[in-house]
Amino acid sequence: MSSLSILSFLLATASVMVLTYVIVSKMKKSNSPVEEYFTAGRSLSWPIIGGSLLLTNISTEQLVGLNGDVFGDKALVGIAWEALAAFAMIATALIFLPRYLASGFTTTPAFLEKRFDKTTRSIVSGLFLFGYVSVLLPVVLYTGSLVLKGMFSLDVSLYVIVLIVGLLGGGYAIIGGLKTVAVSDTINGAGLLIGGLAVPILGLVELGDGSFFIGIDKLMNDQPKFLSVFAQTNIDQKVVSVPWPTLFTGMMFIQVFYWSTNQVIVQRAMAAKSLAEGQKGVLFASFMKLLGPIMLCLPGIIALHMIDVINISSQDQVYGSMVRHLLPSWSVGLFAAVLLGSILSSFNSALNSASTLFSLQFYKGYIKKLATPEEIVISGKYFGIALSIISILIAPQLAKMESIFTYLQKINGLYSVPIIGIFILGITTKKVPAVAAKVGMVIGIVVYAYFSFINVKNVPEFFADSSGYLHWLHGYFISFIFSVFSMLVIGHFFPKSKKEIAFSEKKERAPVDMNPWEHSRAVSFSIVLITIGIYSFFTFISS
Repeated sequence: MSSLSILSFLLATASVMVLTYVIVSKMKKSNSPVEEYFTAGRSLSWPIIGGSLLLTNISTEQLVGLNGDVFGDKALVGIAWEALAAFAMIATALIFLPRYLASGFTTTPAFLEKRFDKTTRSIVSGLFLFGYVSVLLPVVLYTGSLVLKGMFSLDVSLYVIVLIVGLLGGGYAIIGGLKTVAVSDTINGAGLLIGGLAVPILGLVELGDGSFFIGIDKLMNDQPKFLSVFAQTNIDQKVVSVPWPTLFTGMMFIQVFYWSTNQVIVQRAMAAKSLAEGQKGVLFASFMKLLGPIMLCLPGIIALHMIDVINISSQDQVYGSMVRHLLPSWSVGLFAAVLLGSILSSFNSALNSASTLFSLQFYKGYIKKLATPEEIVISGKYFGIALSIISILIAPQLAKMESIFTYLQKINGLYSVPIIGIFILGITTKKVPAVAAKVGMVIGIVVYAYFSFINVKNVPEFFADSSGYLHWLHGYFISFIFSVFSMLVIGHFFPKSKKEIAFSEKKERAPVDMNPWEHSRAVSFSIVLITIGIYSFFTFISS
């Protein structure tokens, strides 16, 4: 890396820190240390909510993993991870968020305590924490460090890079709380949007020998099958990572889990200063997700056309190699700062959410029930430090995985299957009791573990993955059905009493204005139409 790149990297990184400090210092502060640290004093406006949602989601595990999967698939089927997310975010804005805000919940599992019982909330909180420490945090550190190492050809151990990134990310979350995390996310989000779009644009220019439009023409007409969004197999007759039948089974449910119940994501919307602001922020992020494939999938497709000029040994190296090959040297430092911001965003967001769950559910709920607000916040900071250390130790071990993005989604299902079932029944039914939620969780985990780690072989090609086993997304859906069915059966024979139902339905005083955004349904409908249009367009040009 040149001295100019190093200087631009340091200046950009420092500027974000200073600007974040200035903005946060001018924002309204809550009198409650707990609300201020964990929910930003319920003061977030829609641009900050939307920006934080996007940057928490779009990080190097997406840039590296999804572009790598698209490259390996030789098809654009990975677009489903972005496009179908828009549908789930609409469900969050219109269905889930009003229920969370109405009772002033700080965590999504708190809804389950009111609907079922405290034990159900504790188990789900524990499952979330398991996912953060075993999957999300290490994956973010690993993929982020891999990109930085690949971009600059750093002759440094991956452990060293992981350590530096982990310490920086931990500092943001542990010292500043959610408000600092959300504001820095929004600032870095603007940079990521510019830098992220620059990579495919420059790739198309090179593909067109200096002409952007010739590059588009080549992309659409040279191997149009690369642009298939509905596919079972690719041009090499290999089953793709997201076969089209999975869009109607596990894919939709995993999106609802991530965008509607996952504490890391929903915590930003629950910090809104009103329901209308929260809905605006979520729907703004939903619309922006439709631009996601340009950054997260298109570079992988362009790389297929440039295979002779980029040097890679595995699909997870595709994005870093494209960045190094395409960006001018003077901009490398700036883009490195942007990428570092996205890495820190996902890492510190997960840390903050994990600390929230631990402090409010386990520390105050079991360890020290009479803890003061200050003690609750301190417990969260210490827990964040511990998680940072564990994640730093686990992250380098992920280098042994063939596809980091598939690993991330596959392991997530182990705890997300039962969680999404409980949340959906908690919202749509009244009679399912707490014992049913616990049984449903166990059944969901066991069935999903079977399909993921033992599985069924020699299934019809329509349902199979590249190895001939039942595709894990179908297994996700089947596990969800088993979990929900078992809960409904128990609810039918052992329903909640009228007294229990009345307690669950008791209205609380909302901490924010609960008037919904008047344009929320119209905007949601527009997003659905645009998504259908995107799929129709790519289906037409790839046929």
